[in-house]
Amino acid sequence: MDPFYYYTIEQPSMAEFKDRGSKFLAFVYPAKDIDSCKKILAQLKKEHGKAVHHCLAYRLGVDGLTFRVSDDGEPSGSAGRPILGQIDSKGLTNVMVVVVRYFGGTLLGVPGLINAYKTSTALALQLSPIIKKPIEIAYELNFDYQQMNEVMMLVKHYNCSVVEQSAQLFVQLQIGIPKNRLDEVLEKLGELRDVMVKTLLVIK
Repeated sequence: MDPFYYYTIEQPSMAEFKDRGSKFLAFVYPAKDIDSCKKILAQLKKEHGKAVHHCLAYRLGVDGLTFRVSDDGEPSGSAGRPILGQIDSKGLTNVMVVVVRYFGGTLLGVPGLINAYKTSTALALQLSPIIKKPIEIAYELNFDYQQMNEVMMLVKHYNCSVVEQSAQLFVQLQIGIPKNRLDEVLEKLGELRDVMVKTLLVIK
């Protein structure tokens, strides 16, 4: 795993796979947290209320340590694991895949199900361009409003992302600093007078 970058997708995609009358619709989504995964699943269950199974897998976080698989009533290990296997084979994180199955009347058996969930997921993932994103460390900056220009020039120059900003008498800025430029950015921020710098956590 790259210590400075992670790989994910930018846009949703969908693919369909059929086997002996059963229809498998694979939906791929970029996802940042468990809450967004829950919302995606709820929405798909609403749209595909007549489907017999809504199987899923997701992997989240720049370290890829948060994941879940669900067979949703299919035989154990026949759906969620093959779906996750496809996400992992591409080295992706912050990705959720839900495969909706409409039963066609013929039992496919465990090998048939593994193949169907794996294939439909692989087809959908092929349609989502993979993007490389820098791992960022979150910092909070507090400074006088008059320093806004020089702080923002530095933020822009080092491709930091602005997460949150509030301004009253002082400006409070939450930024994500690319991990591979961290030392440089902190050094430059240290050169600016009266800019308070506070570390937060890894963000993505």
